[in-house]
Amino acid sequence: MMKNIKGWITIVAISAFLAGNARAAEDAALLKDLTAVIALLGLPCGQVISATRLTDNDHVATCKDGNRYRVFVNAEGRVVAQKQ
Repeated sequence: MMKNIKGWITIVAISAFLAGNARAAEDAALLKDLTAVIALLGLPCGQVISATRLTDNDHVATCKDGNRYRVFVNAEGRVVAQKQ
């Protein structure tokens, strides 16, 4: 019985570790995408260092230079970055 419990604890720990790595990879990709969007819109930023998800396709991005932008898809389907 104790062996089964140790097995389950190991499985849960490995699952939590892998889920954390997957989320970190998603976060890195999101930061890279937001950096590219802000650069393509010609706004000063440098690099996005953190982002807060408000809803789907709506984030607040914080740049390395201190600028903050709300990046979202507007009603016309265009990506917009508004300085906060």
